[in-house]
Amino acid sequence: MAITLMNPSGLPEIDTYRQVSTATGSKLVFVAGQVAWDAEGATVGAGDLAVQVERCYLNVATALAEAGATFDDVAKVTVYVVDWTPDKMPLFLEGVARAAAKLGVTPVPPGTLVGVAALASPEHLVEVEATAVID
Repeated sequence: MAITLMNPSGLPEIDTYRQVSTATGSKLVFVAGQVAWDAEGATVGAGDLAVQVERCYLNVATALAEAGATFDDVAKVTVYVVDWTPDKMPLFLEGVARAAAKLGVTPVPPGTLVGVAALASPEHLVEVEATAVID
């Protein structure tokens, strides 16, 4: 594995992700921000944050697979959520958990969640991008 995830002592241990990742591979994979589109470009889960988060993570996994990677190779994710407030965290985590169950892996690399006013399409509530490293 090219990626090692860790929670260093002296920083809080967060259950939903790791604080640090190290990468030793030689090929970088950059996945563009994925929104809740199906293969035909139709929005999945209009108005439902958990459904859209799940679809975004599944779409990231599809993109990673095309490059020969999986979530085990992801060094960092960045998530953009429209009108983010902390009370949305349970819905966000529900979507991640459902995607993890379908993928058979828990995507817990270091990550940044950013609240934004809007995304490119008004029906999209969330966008997820990832950086992976593979040998």
